[in-house]
Formats: sequence, structure tokens, C-alpha cells
Amino acid sequence: ELSQGSAAAPSAEEGGEDEEEEGEKEKEREKLPPIPSASNAAAGGLERAAKNQFSTFSSFITTINQKKEGIGNRNSPTQLVIPNIKNVRDLPPICLDVRQKQRIPIDTLPQELKAPIPPEPSLPIRTKTVKDFQDDVEKAKSSGDWKPVHDFYSTTFDSFLEINAAFKKDTNSPFNTIEDSGIDANFVNAVYDALLNTPQDVQKSVLKGIINGLLQEWKGPRTKDDLRAYCILLQNPQFSNTSTYVIYAHLLRQIAALTEADHHFLVHWSKKISQKRFKQLVDRLLQFISLRLFPAKPEEFPPMVKCTWWIPSATKVLALFNAANSLVSPPVISYVDFYNSTLDHIDLMEEYHNWQCYGNSHRFSFCQYPFIISIAAKKVIIQRDSEQQMISIARQSLVDKVSRRQKPDMNMLFLNVKVRRTHLVSDSLDELARKRADLKKKLKVTFVGEAGLDMGGLTKEWFLLLIRQIFHPDYGMFTYHKDSHCHWFSSFKCDNYSEFRLVGALMGLAVYNSITLDIRFPLCCYKKLLSPPIVPCDHNTLVGISGVTLDDLFQVMPELAHGLSELLSYEGNVEEDFYSTFQVFQEEFGVIKSYNLKPNGDKIPVTNQNRKEYVQLYVDFLLNKSIYKQFAAFYYGFHSVCASYALLLLRPEEVEILVCGSPELDMSALQRSTQYEGYQKTDLTIRYFWDVVLEFSLDLQKKLLHFATGSDRVPVGGMADLNFKISKSETSTNWLPVAHTCFNQLCLPPYKNKKELKQKLIIGISNAEGFGLE
Repeated sequence: ELSQGSAAAPSAEEGGEDEEEEGEKEKEREKLPPIPSASNAAAGGLERAAKNQFSTFSSFITTINQKKEGIGNRNSPTQLVIPNIKNVRDLPPICLDVRQKQRIPIDTLPQELKAPIPPEPSLPIRTKTVKDFQDDVEKAKSSGDWKPVHDFYSTTFDSFLEINAAFKKDTNSPFNTIEDSGIDANFVNAVYDALLNTPQDVQKSVLKGIINGLLQEWKGPRTKDDLRAYCILLQNPQFSNTSTYVIYAHLLRQIAALTEADHHFLVHWSKKISQKRFKQLVDRLLQFISLRLFPAKPEEFPPMVKCTWWIPSATKVLALFNAANSLVSPPVISYVDFYNSTLDHIDLMEEYHNWQCYGNSHRFSFCQYPFIISIAAKKVIIQRDSEQQMISIARQSLVDKVSRRQKPDMNMLFLNVKVRRTHLVSDSLDELARKRADLKKKLKVTFVGEAGLDMGGLTKEWFLLLIRQIFHPDYGMFTYHKDSHCHWFSSFKCDNYSEFRLVGALMGLAVYNSITLDIRFPLCCYKKLLSPPIVPCDHNTLVGISGVTLDDLFQVMPELAHGLSELLSYEGNVEEDFYSTFQVFQEEFGVIKSYNLKPNGDKIPVTNQNRKEYVQLYVDFLLNKSIYKQFAAFYYGFHSVCASYALLLLRPEEVEILVCGSPELDMSALQRSTQYEGYQKTDLTIRYFWDVVLEFSLDLQKKLLHFATGSDRVPVGGMADLNFKISKSETSTNWLPVAHTCFNQLCLPPYKNKKELKQKLIIGISNAEGFGLE
């Protein structure tokens, strides 16, 4: 037992003594999907810390309280002060009994969990309604007598039982299902919306009650009433204030340490929270992590070494909300709303290496929770990981050469691709097949018969021309769907799928060499590309097979998907009216071929009872089975270059952005970030230039971007990442503009008027294929 003022957690050694007891629960736990746990070593309070390692909770509160002394009028809504609570005990210890075993999505859990449910204690009877509460607040504002409101807040937040008594929709119902939390959300919202506008002593009484609730020594599993209380307390807007972070941290620690079954309930209850409140909860957790990493006033918080469990606890709770968000279609908020841009400023490679070395246990790393890492930060990780692989491969080539007593050659450090423009695809295919061992070296491209030196520009053009040729409809590898504006794999059978492997390798090389491509694949292509994200050792394992749905088909063939959706909602007799069987027909080179969706499918009619199965098998056939060999070659081509554990960090949407960049151009942003050489931004020629460019159509703006940079897409970091430069060309104004695509540099003669500049610029950017040296 804990005495008053004792240390918050027993010694680390005691954690080992619990192993046997925990071992008995392992089998039961494995039935549940783990949410990535914080590390045992870094998560201090999430496991058991050495005696006297942490300052006591009461000392935290006292320290903060002393700093806030002297703040005036208790009866007006002013800066929040944590109450000075006498004889505060430390929070009871918790043990880390949720461990990562394998990557299983949380939605694989059964709808109901058969776990022993502790008896719910009887709740006090509370009859106050939302209207009663709001009337009390209005009376207090007009009269200045806040006592009834103060009494309500003091009583309601004094314990978990009282929280349930106030906010449970029906105190006589258990509400033990994942579908209904039993929380009166309107009442909770009304109470919290009014809280920050109440006098300070009211706000202090709420915090005092929360501390009392957290200080209770729990024995045995939590009840559903406890989970309801946690769910309600998390929504307290007071936790946006840094002065409450010590209490907030302990609340997060207790929630993070709940069992996986309890987490399952919290996840499903959380997905029912309104979008506005959900976003506020996520933002509050992100702010907590950011300010703990980089505090504006370091003296406000305990030293980092004494609260290493703060960030792991908050991140794990954030993982619950991320899981809840992913269960809803469409999601409550965008996945980018979980990004914490503060992490862009920490040592990401150390995080990545910790994760590589220790996986999902032993040491906390943000890479265990990739949803929190922004796409810009992930790009940095992938680039540096690629650079390290390039250096390693080049070094090995050098060592091999020297060991054979051969003279080293600089070309051996690169993947040198030499192609003819007239035989672009066949030459590229031959070069990449012949130099498969060099794919992870830095890419250099040479066009036969041209004097261009590849400082990056030739590589960009090679990618662009090759992609344009391969994706041309006449080439037959891909089908362009006009209604979805995207390409999809041709299902035509062929003897050799090596060209699909080439396209995959091209995409891999683009990511590996930080080149953006103008490829229009639907999102489900990138989902398949990450299925699995690491190439399996067993070559008999199927690859590129993902769990596709009707929503995925809408991205590729919206008209067909709409027809199948109509079939699912048809109210008449499907068998008699549609007269369909479990069979599909496809045209291949002018010949109609039939395929059974299941054994003897041509003899099985589609009925009202089996139409869901029919639609799912049809979608799976179109997006998986009919193109399996084509996509498998594409998959292996991509991973032959891009094989990296960093791919485990990526969502399909993020792979798409890394490959293609963003198609949305912001020329005003480009104008703001442009550098000048020989010109000033106020010079007349520059003003003419931006007047013309900002008036261009989107097509001409893309041509300008392609002319100057070799690509018409915007990289992950936005226009600022292009490092675009306009240099003064001392040539005659009769000359057209010239671009150095390897440096993203435009050389602009000092044209005398706006009309001349526009004319020459349009001619230049519309005839921009080919390289030469002056």
C-alpha cells in the first residue's frame, strides 16, 4: 500500500516479479489487437520506476501553486490556478500489461468482448438536466451568486461514481456494449462549455475532484463506469492549460495502462464524439506532446528525466483516437490532423534507428506510432535511409574493385543508364535488367548523341519521357479511365511481365532519388503496393493482394461501381430481374472471355441473399485476381529499389505523395520563395514575369514548372522546396528563356515589355524537350 507522500511507483525490479502472473493472461491477450505500447525503458511511469526516481505528485502541485500565488479575484474567470491540496497522496502505480505482439488492426476484434464484467456499484441519484444547469449558470451570471454552480461542479467531479451519476443517460442501465457509451454527450458539452467562464474557485474545485478520482487505489479490472469517467475527463478543456499538465499526464498514464479490452471500448466510444470535439481532443494531445518536448517555460514542468512517461502515455492515448478515426468511413478527421510538426525538429534518424533496433518494445520511439509523424518528416527519414544505402552499396563496390586489384572508376559509384531517345523503353528495360545489382546507387542518365551532363535534369527528363511513353494507351500496358482520370493495369495476358517490373522499378527509383512523377494511379494501387510493406522471404507468398472494397472500385471505375451499388440496394427480386450468375465477362483482343468468380460460378444465380458476396468477389476479381501477375511484377520492381523498413511508416496516401508530389500549384507561394541572381524582385522584368505567370492557365503554369524543374508536380515540402531561382541572362532579348533543370534555374533575358516577355516565355516552355550545352 502507498502511504501519503510516498514515491509514485515501486522499483523497476518489482516489474519482473509480475511476469509469471502476467504470463497466465497472455493467451487471453493475444485474442485482442494490441495498440502499440510505449517502451518499457523510456516510459517511466508506464512501468515501474526506481524508488525516489520521481518527485511526488504533491510536490509538483505545490511547486506550480507557489508560482501562481497572488493572482487576484477568486470570483471572476481569471487565469486557472491548481488548488493547494493538503495531504495529497501520489497516484497509485500501474503496471504495463499491454504489450505489442504483432501488427493487428483494432477493427479485427469481435463486436462484443466476452470479458468478466465487474459489478457496477450503485450510483447516487442526480436529477439535474441540461436546462436546469444552464438556468443555474445564467442566474449566477446575473446575480453574482455562483454557489449553486460551484456545488454542482464540486459534487459532479468529486469521484468517478459522481461523474457517472451526473452524465450517464440512465443510471439503472449498465451500458456494457461498444455501440453505446451511455454518456449524455449534450450534458457533458454544456458543462464543459460553461466551465472556463466560471470563477476561478469553481475551476479549482473541478481539478481538485479529478485529483481525488485519480488518487483512488484501484483493485481488479476497471468497470464500464470507470471507462465512462475516463472518456468524460479526457474532454475537459482545462487540460489545454499548461498549469494542469501534471494532472493531465497522470490521467493519460492511467488510460494508457488500461487493458486491451478496455481500450477497445474507449476506441469505439470515441468514434461517436462529434467532429469538433474529436479534433479538440486530438489537438490537445498534440499540444501536450509538443510543449513537453519544447516547453516555452521549462520551469513550468518537472525535469524531463523525472517524467519520461509523459510523452509515451500521451502518444498511446492518441493512438486510441487514431484507431477510432480509422474505424469510421469517412474518417471523423483527416489523417493529416494527427501529424505533429514539432517532431520535424527532433533527431528523426535516432528515432528511426531505435525503432529498427528495438522494434515495438524495450524503448519508446515515435516510429512505433507513424500516424503522428508528418509526411515531410517521413520523407527526410526515407531520403537519409536511401542515402545511407547508396553510400553502403557504393563503398562495397569500391572495396570489391580494390580487393581484385583493379583500378577504381568513378562510374562504378553510380547507376549509369545510357539510352537512345528513339528506343527509350527497350534501352531502359535492358539497362535496368543488366544493372540490377546497382539499382541502389545514385542514378545518372545519358542520352546517346547528346552532350548534356546529368546534374539532375537529365534524370528528371528520362523519368518524364519514359512514363509518358509507357502509359500511352497505344502501348497497352495500362488502361486510362476517363471518368476517374486515372490509369489501371491492363488485364490482358502476356508472356513477359518484365515491363511492369520496369514501371515498378521506375517508381522505386523516383522515391529513392527524390524525383516526383506524373503518374495517375488510384489510391488502392498504393494500398496494394504496401501489401505487404516488406517483401516476404517465401516467394510463394502472394503479394499485392489487399482487402479491396466497393469504395476502391469507385476510384477506378466509378460507373461500374455505381451499378454494383445499385444492385446491393435493389428492392426487387435480384435473381429474376437481373438474371446474373457468379461469372464475369471481359474483352481481350476482340474476344469475349468468361471467368467464374467461384467454383461453378456460371451455375450459381445471384440472389438477394448472396449479392453482397457477388459484389465483393467481383471487386476482388477486377482489382486483385485479374491483374495479379502484372501487379506482382510491378510490386517486385518497386521493392527491388525501395526495400526499406521506412515503408512501414507510410500510409498509401503518403506513398502517393512521395511518388507523385502534389498536383496543386500555388504560383503565389513560388513567387514568395523564389531567389534572384542579377535581378531584384522589384525590377521591371521580374514584375512583368510574375504578372504573366499568375495570369497563365493551369496548363501553362505546369509547362513552366516542367520547363524550369523537369517536373510539373510540387514536392512534399511545397513550392519552397523547389529552391527556384531566376537568373539574369546577358544575351540578346531576341533569345528565348533558358532553363537549367538540374538547378531549378530559369535564365531570363531583360525583355523590354510585358508582351514580348509573354510571347517568348510561351514559345520557350511549349518547346522544352531536349538538352544541349552552349
